Amino acid sequence: MPATYTRDKGVRHLMAFLDLGSDKLYGHIKKRKRWMELLHILKYMRSRYQRKLYIILDNFSPHLKHEVTSWCKKNNIELVFLPTNASWLNRIECHFAALRKFTIRNSNYRSHEELASAIRRYIIWRNKNHEDKTVKPIENRVNFL
Repeated sequence: MPATYTRDKGVRHLMAFLDLGSDKLYGHIKKRKRWMELLHILKYMRSRYQRKLYIILDNFSPHLKHEVTSWCKKNNIELVFLPTNASWLNRIECHFAALRKFTIRNSNYRSHEELASAIRRYIIWRNKNHEDKTVKPIENRVNFL
C-alpha cells in the first residue's frame, strides 16, 4: 500500500468456507460482517449440500447470534466453536495467507470491485490447481524390494 493510503471508501470483508471433502475454497465479499451476512452464507451452503453440515467457527459475536444458531438447528447444521484465541485450529486460516500474498500484498487496487475481482480470480485459480490429496487405487501394482 502506498504511504498515503486511507480507507476513505470503507473496507470489504471476505466471508469464506472450505469444503474439506473436496478441498474447495468458496468466498463471498460483503460490505459488512454481521449476523445477516453470515446467515446468507449459511443458506448458500445449505443449498449446496444436502447432508448434515458441521461448520467450524471462532467466537466472533455474529456467529453466536440467536437468529443464526436457531436457524442452524432447524436446518441440520451444527456449529462447532473454536476455543478463544485458537483460530489457528481452523483449516481455512492457512488459505488466507496465500490469498493475501497473491492478491493483496504489494497491490494498489483502484476500487473495491477491482479487489473483489482479484480475490475471485485467485479462488478460481486455487480450486483448479489445488493438489489432489486422495489416494487412488493402482492397477497392476508392482512392489520393488
